Amino acid sequence: MTTELTMTENLSSASKGSRVEFALHLFRGRWLSLFASFTIMAGVGGTYIFGIYSKEIKASLGYDQSTLNLIGFFKDLGSNVGIFSGLIAEVTPTWFLLIIGSSLNFVGYFVIWLAVTGKIAKPKVWQMCTYMCIAANSLNFANTGVLVTCVKNFPENRGVLLGLLKGFAGLSGAIMTQIYLALYGNDPQSLIFLIAWLPAAISMAFVYTIRTISAGRQPNEVRVLYQFLYVSIVLALFLMAMTITQKLVTFPPVAYDASATIVCGLLFFPLFIVFREELFLWNQKKIPTNDVRIEIPALSTTRSEEVPRTSCFSEICNKPPRGEDYTILQALFSVDMLILLISTACGIGSNLTAIDNLGQIGESLGYPMKNVNSFVSLVSIWNYFGRIFAGLISEKLLVKYKFPRPLMTTLFLFLSCVGHLLIAFPVPGSVYVASVIIGFSFGAQFPLLNAIISEIFGLKHYATLFNVGQLASPVGSYLLNVRITGVLYDHEALKDLSRKNMHRSSGGELTCIGAHCYRQSFIILAAAACFGAFASFILVLRTREFYKGDIYKKFREETEANEG
Repeated sequence: MTTELTMTENLSSASKGSRVEFALHLFRGRWLSLFASFTIMAGVGGTYIFGIYSKEIKASLGYDQSTLNLIGFFKDLGSNVGIFSGLIAEVTPTWFLLIIGSSLNFVGYFVIWLAVTGKIAKPKVWQMCTYMCIAANSLNFANTGVLVTCVKNFPENRGVLLGLLKGFAGLSGAIMTQIYLALYGNDPQSLIFLIAWLPAAISMAFVYTIRTISAGRQPNEVRVLYQFLYVSIVLALFLMAMTITQKLVTFPPVAYDASATIVCGLLFFPLFIVFREELFLWNQKKIPTNDVRIEIPALSTTRSEEVPRTSCFSEICNKPPRGEDYTILQALFSVDMLILLISTACGIGSNLTAIDNLGQIGESLGYPMKNVNSFVSLVSIWNYFGRIFAGLISEKLLVKYKFPRPLMTTLFLFLSCVGHLLIAFPVPGSVYVASVIIGFSFGAQFPLLNAIISEIFGLKHYATLFNVGQLASPVGSYLLNVRITGVLYDHEALKDLSRKNMHRSSGGELTCIGAHCYRQSFIILAAAACFGAFASFILVLRTREFYKGDIYKKFREETEANEG
C-alpha cells in the first residue's frame, strides 16, 4: 500500500514537472512570439484613425486646415522616421525597443489628450507637433521589434508573414474604433486617451515574449500561417459588417459592448493554434530522462584571418550582387534604394495625405460624423485586405511564376490614382469607394516595400534598412499634405468667406464646404501617384533578372546546414 502511494505521488510529481516544463516551452516558442507580434500590431492604430480625432484637435484648439495638416505631417514624420529604432535594434534586444515604444506612445498621446480637454494651457503649434511626432514615433519601435524578429524567425515565408503582420496593423484602426465605442461612446477626446494607454499596455504585456528564436523549419509552417490568416479574415469581415451596420442602425451601448467583446475574442482565438502547435513540437522533442544530451560547441577556426581594410568610398562602390547582405552605406547609395524612396514618397505620401484629410473631406461634402467614422474604418479594413493580398499573392506569384514584387507595387500605385480622382470629382457615394481603393492600395505598399528591401539588400542590416525605406513617406506627406493640400483648402475656404462678405474670426477654425475644396489638391495627388508608378516600373526593369532566379535558395541552404 505504501509502495502504491509512493508511485502515485511520483507520477503526480512527474506530471506536475512536465506541465511546468511545457509551460516554459510554450513561453519560449516561436508560435507564442508570433501571436504576441500579431497582438501588438493590432494595437498600433493611433496613427491610422487620425481622421476621427483630428476634427476634435482642430475645433478645441482653434486651428485652420494648414495647421492641422502640419500636425498631421509630424504624425507621418514620427511614424515613418524609424532610423533611430533601427540603429538601436542593431545593438539592443527586442524587449528594450518595446519598452521605449510603449513609453513614447503613452507620453505623447497623453499630453495631447490633456491639451484637447483643456487640462493644461493651450500649447503652441510647435509643441503640439512635437507631442504628435513623439507619439507616432512609438510605432517604429513596435514595427522594428516585431517585423525584424519575425522575419528572422520565419525567413522562407517572409511574404506571407509580412502580409499578416502589416494586415493586423491595418486592422488596428477599426479594432480601436470598436473598443473605443464600447468603452467611451462617440467621444473623440476619450479616443485620444484610449490610444495613449491601450497600445502601451499591450506592448508591456508581451515585452519578454518577442525575441529571435533559433529553430529549424517546421514542415507544416505555411499551413499554420494560413490558419492565422483565416482567423484574421474572419475578424476583418466582422469589423466590416459592424462598420456598415453601425452606419445604418443606431446601436445601443450593449450592442457596442457585444461587438467589442467579439473583436477581442477573435483577436485571442489564435492562442488555441499556438497551444496546439507547441504541444505537437513538445511531444516530438521529449527525450527520456536516462538519455544524455551532448552539446557540441560551435566550431571556431584555429587562426583568425585578417580582413583587408577598404576605404569607405571603395566599400560603397563595390556593391555585392542583389540578394546578398549589403552594408548600410552600400544600400543607401544604391540606385535601387533611390528609386524605392521616390516611389514611396509619391505613393505612400499621396495615400497618407488622403487618409489624414478624410474627416475634413467628409465634412466638406456634407457627410455627418457617423459617416466620417465609417470612412476611417473602411480605410482601416481595406488597408488590411491590401496588406494580406500583397503579402500572400505576391509570394505565390513570385514562387510560381517569378512575378517581381516591384511590378505589383507599380500596379497598386496606378490603382490609387483612381481613388484620388474619385475624391477630386465626387459623385454620391464616391467617397466610400475611394476609401476602399485608397485603403487597399495604401496597405499593399507596406509589405511589398519591406519584402523588396529584404530581398535586394539582404537581412544583415534589415532593422535599419527597412526603416530607411520608410523615410520617404513623411517627405511625400509634407510636400503633398502641408505644402499643397492644406494650403489649397485654406485658400478655397477664404474665397468662400470673401464671397459671403465675411472675415475669419481670430483664433477660429477655417472650414470649407463644397466639392471644390479638395478638387485641385487631389488632381495633384493622382499625378504624384502616377509618377511614383512610373518610377517603380524602372525598378521592375532593373531587377527583372534577379527575380527570375531562386531568391530563397540561400536561406534553404542555411536552414539545411543548421539542421545537419
